[in-house]
Amino acid sequence: MQAVKRILVVIDPTQQEQVALTRASLIAGFIECELHLLVCEDRQDYSDLLARLRVEQDAKGVRCSVTQDWHNNLTDTICRAVTREGCDLVVKQHRPDNPLRKALLTPDDWKLLRYCPAPVLMVKNGDSWMKGNILAAVDVGNHDDQHHVLHDTIVSHAADIAEMVGGQLHLVSAHPAPMLSSADPDYQLKERIAADYLEKAGQYTAQYGIDSAHLHIAEGPADFLIPQVAGQLGASVTVIGTIARKGIAGALIGNTAEVVLDQLNSDILVLKPEDTLAHLEALLEK
Repeated sequence: MQAVKRILVVIDPTQQEQVALTRASLIAGFIECELHLLVCEDRQDYSDLLARLRVEQDAKGVRCSVTQDWHNNLTDTICRAVTREGCDLVVKQHRPDNPLRKALLTPDDWKLLRYCPAPVLMVKNGDSWMKGNILAAVDVGNHDDQHHVLHDTIVSHAADIAEMVGGQLHLVSAHPAPMLSSADPDYQLKERIAADYLEKAGQYTAQYGIDSAHLHIAEGPADFLIPQVAGQLGASVTVIGTIARKGIAGALIGNTAEVVLDQLNSDILVLKPEDTLAHLEALLEK
C-alpha cells in the first residue's frame, strides 16, 4: 500500500453518502497520497459537487483533483482515467446488481475487475477498518511463479492494511477434496492434503507472524470458504487476487473474485500480477 501515490475515487452523484471517498480519504491520510475524484457522466454537469468535495478534502489536508468524463461506458471511462491521471489504486462503492440483470448482462463492477489497469478496492459499507480483521485469501496449492508472486503481493498488502489500522491479519486458503483415483497418494487422504497446505502456508505464517488461530485452511471451493471465513471473522476487508486466463490479451479474470463480490460483507481489494496490469495499460494506450 505504501507504493500507492495517487488514488482514483469513483464518485456516484446519485448517492448522498460517498462511502468510497470516505474510505479513500482515510487511506490517503495514512499513506500521504493524492486523490483524484471522477464522476462518470455526460448528461448533467456535476462541477459544483466536485468543487465541494475537493474543498472538503483540502480542509482535511488531503491533496485532491477532480474531473467529470465519459467514454462509451463506465469501465472504459474509469480505465482511461487511471492511465491519464497516473493512479495506482481505484476505489469504488459496490452495490449488488439485480439477479435477473446479472443473469443477462455482465455487471459493470465485474468488467472493472477484469479490465482495470490498477488494483481495485470495492467498498461495501462505511464501517471503520480500525482494529478490524484483515483477511488475505490465497491458493497456496498453486505452484507456478505467477501465482507465487501474486500471493506474496496479496499477503503483503493485507499486512500493510492490518498495520495501518492496528488490526489483525488472517489468512485463508481452500484445499480440494481427496480423490481416491489420484495417482498421487498425497491427494487421496484429506489429512495429507491439509498438512501439505499448512506446510506451504508456513512461509507466510513465519514471515508475518500469523499464528494458528489466524490461519484458516479448510476443504471446499474458494468461493464458498472465503465468504464463510470473512463472515465468521467480521472481516473489515478481504484481499484477493486474480490471474488472467485463456490468454492475457483477453484480460479474463478468474471468477472467484467476481463470485465472492456480492457474497462478502467486507470491503474487497482485488489485485492482479504486475505483468497483467502492464499489459492492460498497453492495451489502453493503443
